Amino acid sequence: MGNRELKVILKANDIYAAYIKKEVLNGVSIDVKEGEIVALIGPNGAGKSTLLKVIAGFLKPKQGNVIFYGQDITKMEIYARIRMGIGYFIQGGEIFRNMTVEENLEMGFMARQKLENKDWKIGNEKWKVEKELIYELFPNLKDKRKKIAGLLSGGEKQALALGVILMTCPKILLLDEPSAGLAPNLVREFFEKIIRINKEWNISVLIVEQNVRAVLDIASRAYVMKLGRIYAEGNPETLIQREILEKAFLM
Repeated sequence: MGNRELKVILKANDIYAAYIKKEVLNGVSIDVKEGEIVALIGPNGAGKSTLLKVIAGFLKPKQGNVIFYGQDITKMEIYARIRMGIGYFIQGGEIFRNMTVEENLEMGFMARQKLENKDWKIGNEKWKVEKELIYELFPNLKDKRKKIAGLLSGGEKQALALGVILMTCPKILLLDEPSAGLAPNLVREFFEKIIRINKEWNISVLIVEQNVRAVLDIASRAYVMKLGRIYAEGNPETLIQREILEKAFLM
């Protein structure tokens, strides 16, 4: 394999976006290559989460386009992006709080079957295999598979939300501050899971994270955003050595 050039699977080109009249993104361009973990960092209000919303389809850009595996998905509906393999972890994680842990995972799997126009019953054996993969990744979820999701701890809810997304079979994960609200020891554990998902499941990752030190430890590359623009980009070591981060976070 050697130094094989990695394939670009996601490109956001010259994105401008706004909430009503508030301009948030001003010509942002990024890309993610196959097998990468790419970090989006920067001060609050820089536009990081907004960029994820544009890529996931929750916000239409005023200008620019989003390319996924060579296809322009800028005008594509959210469900179609999920079907193509875009998994979006919303800040705080989304779960069905009144369902059990296992029912939550089942909903993720059923959503995928529906998007692929497949019969749920035909996929029953596949469901059994794939839920065990989630339980192997998150053993606590298996222990509490019959528990109502709303009664889980914060870390368990985050894990379940990610598990539901993984059941949709994503090719890339868009993670919006997955460590928010977690204790430091849980942050390390959760980031170790992200590395496993990236390496063992072959899923690329674009992650927005306020815990800069933790995310740079796992990222292949990073983009630094400031005031709705890309302020800098490069590998974590270069960004740290050139003191770019300090300058970016000083408003």
